[in-house]
Amino acid sequence: MAGPLLALDFGGTKLAAAVAGPGERRFRRKASLLSPPEKNAATDQELMLELAQEVLGGERPAAIGVSFGGPVRAEEGRVVLSHHVPGWDGFSLRKWLEERFGAPVAVENDANAAALGEWRFGAGQGCRSLFYITVSTGIGGGWVFEGEVYHGADGLAGEIGHMTIQPGGPVCTCGRRGCLEALASGPAIARMARERLSAEPEAGPILRRLVGGDLAAITAREVAHAAEAGDPLALEVLREAAEALGQGIACAIALMNPEQVVVGGGVTKAGARYLAWVREAAKKNVPPEMRVKIVQAALGDEAPLWGAIVLAERILEGPCI
Repeated sequence: MAGPLLALDFGGTKLAAAVAGPGERRFRRKASLLSPPEKNAATDQELMLELAQEVLGGERPAAIGVSFGGPVRAEEGRVVLSHHVPGWDGFSLRKWLEERFGAPVAVENDANAAALGEWRFGAGQGCRSLFYITVSTGIGGGWVFEGEVYHGADGLAGEIGHMTIQPGGPVCTCGRRGCLEALASGPAIARMARERLSAEPEAGPILRRLVGGDLAAITAREVAHAAEAGDPLALEVLREAAEALGQGIACAIALMNPEQVVVGGGVTKAGARYLAWVREAAKKNVPPEMRVKIVQAALGDEAPLWGAIVLAERILEGPCI
């Protein structure tokens, strides 16, 4: 009897692994953990091997699908780079995993994997053209057209996080200025809140209380909680980030005209008001003839894992002739 499908998700701050059988819609086992503060490629690799062995429970996988938090060359199974974890540049992830598990491996970046997961199992079921955006430590995008990920000429299609939204704006992790990721990601929201609080000592009382006055402890989660509680400064920061995201989505809609846009990632859990701001900004910035159907991801944090399962299933199915 063939072994299970193994799904691995290398995130910027979290690692996860899960197993399922072909055609199954529930994970048999799943495990995850946060990366250590001083993480690098070597520590992530060691921890992921431990997670994989835990969920496999002694079984040998029939195939492995991988979601990686950064640009990859999918056809080579090679990491291009990681903006958030050092040491990954040029790493042959497929070869490394095949040597350790003796099973075939397929690798995609996290946004492409999550797009596949939502298209197959989640909010994008039945869509011919689906654009998925993940808003978390970074911002990425994946386009599934007619059931296949569109990779582009260099394998880097969908990198909406590095579209310039505000020329001359904040420095992005990629080194350029004014990228969407520098304006709307989780770290960007936290940075904007800290800057505002430092410049306005009397502002943001609810947000200040949430972190006990320690501005360094602010994350996008605290900003969202403070906004929900009615903190004016937190509301302004969150709205600015949502409007920047909506503007970026509008650019993608104008270029691609997808049937549906699915947004996922930790930041999109900020609530209905946040998503309403995103939709409003997107609608203002696209031609009126174009549809602006923006929905929240149905699979949550599991979307990249389910996309990895799709990748593993397709290995077993073999190439279409």
